[in-house]
Amino acid sequence: MNDLEQRAKIFATRVHTDANQRRKYTHAPYIIHPAAVVELVRIVPHTAEMIAAAWLHDTVEDTTTTLREINQHFGDTVASYVQMLTKVSRENDGDREVRFQLDLVHISCACPQVKTIKLADIIDNSRNIAEYDPEFAKYYLVEKHRQLAVLRQGDKRLLRRAEDVIRLGLEEANRRLRQR
Repeated sequence: MNDLEQRAKIFATRVHTDANQRRKYTHAPYIIHPAAVVELVRIVPHTAEMIAAAWLHDTVEDTTTTLREINQHFGDTVASYVQMLTKVSRENDGDREVRFQLDLVHISCACPQVKTIKLADIIDNSRNIAEYDPEFAKYYLVEKHRQLAVLRQGDKRLLRRAEDVIRLGLEEANRRLRQR
């Protein structure tokens, strides 16, 4: 693990822990999600800045961390990647569909490196959602499928994997809902 990655891991772990952030369905420490995203990015061509951004991708969105802090600690490239990965919509921007469209336009303008990280994020967030919340999974996974259309410049292996995870998740959600 290089110095940039180590610093990003420590920083992300601290700010997510300080925010007492937990995974929605398992209540596990939140840092397991960025760690899973990092491992997915690590298996495809990547840079140290991509790995650092994978660790930090939710810090601005979900903690009190600012992009300025990310820039100060990790430099312009990592801060730029995190900025591209951070949702731009706010609760008062409209309903879920309006916010989705705002964020979709934002991520569509991202560079291929960021689209690769976003694919890893989608894969990890979509893996088990049908098991925990099949009703919500039906909507969430359709949104993720729609998002894939603007992420085609990301890594092709992760794109195929995201397509498979989403397809299997939708099948599982429908199966679970039929069993009710």
